[in-house]
Amino acid sequence: MTNFMKITSLLVSAFALSSSPAFSAANDSSQSPAKKGATLAITGGKLLTVSHGTIENGVLLIVDGKITAVGAAGSVAVPKDATIVDAHGLTVYPGLIDPDTTLGLTEVGADAMSNDLSEPSDEIMPHMHVADAFHAETELIPVARLNGVTNAVVAPGTDDSVAGQDIFIQLAGRNRDAMILGRDVALALNYGADQRRRGGRGSAQFPSTRMGLITQLRQSLLDAQHYEADRNAAEKKSDKPAADKSAAAADKAADKAADKAADKAADKASDKPFQRDLKLEALLPYLHGERPVVVGVYEAYDVESIMKVAQEFHLKVILNHVTRSQEILDEIAAWKVPVIVGPIYELPRANERYDAVYTLPAELQKRGVKIAISSGEAGGPGGAHTVRNLPYAAGFAVGYGLPYDEGLRAITLNVAEMFGFGDKLGSLDVGKTANIVLANGDPLDVRTDVKQVYIDGIAQPMVSRQTILRDEYSK
Repeated sequence: MTNFMKITSLLVSAFALSSSPAFSAANDSSQSPAKKGATLAITGGKLLTVSHGTIENGVLLIVDGKITAVGAAGSVAVPKDATIVDAHGLTVYPGLIDPDTTLGLTEVGADAMSNDLSEPSDEIMPHMHVADAFHAETELIPVARLNGVTNAVVAPGTDDSVAGQDIFIQLAGRNRDAMILGRDVALALNYGADQRRRGGRGSAQFPSTRMGLITQLRQSLLDAQHYEADRNAAEKKSDKPAADKSAAAADKAADKAADKAADKAADKASDKPFQRDLKLEALLPYLHGERPVVVGVYEAYDVESIMKVAQEFHLKVILNHVTRSQEILDEIAAWKVPVIVGPIYELPRANERYDAVYTLPAELQKRGVKIAISSGEAGGPGGAHTVRNLPYAAGFAVGYGLPYDEGLRAITLNVAEMFGFGDKLGSLDVGKTANIVLANGDPLDVRTDVKQVYIDGIAQPMVSRQTILRDEYSK
C-alpha cells in the first residue's frame, strides 16, 4: 500500500470512528454525558472566569449544555447524579473566539477549487453571504478546536472593498446550520492599496485609486438610501386606493374629475411593481446602525479617510487591523469604536520602532479602547490556517505591555460582545453556553497543552488530521 493510500485510509477510519458513540466515549477522558438534561461537574481546577476574576480551587457545574453554577470548592453543591471531572492541576477557561478568520472558505491556498473567498465580479458586494459558502467539514476546524478555539467570526476575503456579510460560528455541531450561530452578523468593508483594481498597464478597472474606492462606496451608500425611500413610497402607494375609496365615501362633494385623474395616476403607478435590489437592500441594516461594519484598514491616513465616510453615514464601526496607525491612536480612542488588532506578527518599517505593532494592543487599551485580537497571518489579514495560534497572538500582546486579564478578554468576552454574543459566550458565567477548555497551564503560553475541549457541554474528540498523521508517522 502506498503512503498516500495509507494516509487516506487512516483519515477515513478516523472520521468514521469520530462519528461513532464508541469513539466519543473512549476519547472523552471525562466521560462527559451528551444527553439532554445531563449534569457535569468540573471540580478542583483553576477557573479563569474572565468576567469576575480567578478562582484557584473552583467548581463549574454544567446542565444541558449551560453553565448553572460557578464558585469556589465548597460553595457549589454538586448533584449526586453529576458526572465528575477532576480538574486538579488544570486551568479551566472559556472557549477562545477568533474575530477574523476565513475558516470554511478555504482549504488549500494553492488549489483554486477549494477557495471561496471573494466574488471578483464587482467591488461592492454587500449581498454576498458567507453562510452560503461555509464548508463545515473543513479539516482546519478540528485543528483550531484542539487548541481551545470554540468560536470564530468567518469573513470573506479582502479583495473587494465591500466583500459581503460575516457569520459567527461554533466549531462543532451536527451540521453546518447548527454550527452557524449567527448569519450576517457584520458587513466586511476593506479600504487600502489592496482593493484598488489596477491590473496591468492600460488595463486598470474602476476603482483603481483610493479616490475611486471612496467615491464608489459613498455612491453605493447614497443609492441605498434612495432605494429605501423609493421602497417606502411604493409601499404607501399600494395602500392609497383603499384610502382614496374611504375618503370618497366620506366626502361625496369632492371634485369627481380630480378624483378620477388621481385614481388613474395611482393605477398607472401600481401597474409597475417595485423592483427589489438585493445589493442595495443588504446595506440598509448597516445604514440604520443595526449591525456593525468591520472596516479592514492598515495605514493611518486610510483610517482617517474611511472613518469620515463612516461618520457621514452614521455606521456602527469595528476597526480591523490598524497595524500602521500608531500616530492616530488618540484619534481612534476619541471615536469610541472597538478595534480588532491583527496580525500582530508584523515586521517594523524603517521609520518605526521594532515593537510598533507588538505594543499596539497595549497602547489602545491604555486609551480606553475595547480591543480584540485575531490570529491573523503575518503580512496579511485573518486566515484559516493560523486560527490555532490565536492564544499566542494574545500572549505576544501581553508580553509587550497588555495586562494579562485584558489579553485573555481580547480573545473571549470582548469578541463575543462586539458581535452580539456577550450574553451567551466569552466567560464562565451562569446562563452562558458551556464552551469550556481544560489545559495544563496558562492558555496564552505556547508550552501549555489543551487536554479537553467542551462545546455545548459535550467533550469534543481531541483528534485532527494533524494528530492522526503525527501518531502514524511517529511509530
